[in-house]
Amino acid sequence: MNARRFRTVFVSDVHLGTPGCRAGYLLDFLRSTECEQLYLVGDIVDLEALARRSYWHPDHTAILTEIFRKADAGTRVIYIPGNHDAPMRARAGQTIGRVRVMLDAVHETADGRRFRVSHGDEYDPHDYGKRWLYWVGEHAQRLVIFSGRGLNAVRRRLRKPYVPVSIWVKQRIGRALRYIHAYEQRVADDAQARGFDGHVCGHIHCGTIRTIDDVTYCNDGDWVEHCTALTEAFDGSLALLQWTEQCTVLATSPASVAVAEEDREALRPAA
Repeated sequence: MNARRFRTVFVSDVHLGTPGCRAGYLLDFLRSTECEQLYLVGDIVDLEALARRSYWHPDHTAILTEIFRKADAGTRVIYIPGNHDAPMRARAGQTIGRVRVMLDAVHETADGRRFRVSHGDEYDPHDYGKRWLYWVGEHAQRLVIFSGRGLNAVRRRLRKPYVPVSIWVKQRIGRALRYIHAYEQRVADDAQARGFDGHVCGHIHCGTIRTIDDVTYCNDGDWVEHCTALTEAFDGSLALLQWTEQCTVLATSPASVAVAEEDREALRPAA
């Protein structure tokens, strides 16, 4: 099967080292796609979880191997640590193999738009709200993820498609929706103040592409529950893909300018 080709791919919140990581889906995605640039937008290896509990599946090793294979093959790989792999921020400016570690990055799409790329936890500080609410929220999320794993195990046996349970939960809890919308607004406000056309982040495990006050807010989601990645095509258009038993396009952002026909050939990927 021919690999799907993209100009750029953004993935985050993989949480390798935890039972909740949907490593099989991500490994299939990485092996089924090729790109010129790959951004790892934080929380790739969950060092916090590993400090509490030793867990590592062979697929987790295979994912890291595939990432380094892509880097060795010529893909420009940029790793931006998040809050769950924060110790890696001390390596900013260095390379691990051919993977470049950065605190944040500026990405220019093929159609000329400029996006700041960061994990996004800087817009959700630990002192936001009361600490006990933060603790309750973390444990509630783990319960939802655990419940989702059980439900989807049953659905697989019944040959039914994967269902991300947390999407259903978040869409029906007013407090969660208010938190998500406020977070998105903070990110968009900061991008606008910095003069960017948009921002790409992860962190809150809620993938989307939205226009907020003329700013393109992109969240690439996660690989714990939603199994999503943000992709850029060779004309600069963006898409949020969900990759489970099948590939589903959840959201898109068209290229901001028409690409001249003579330029299209240069933008097309090689056969």
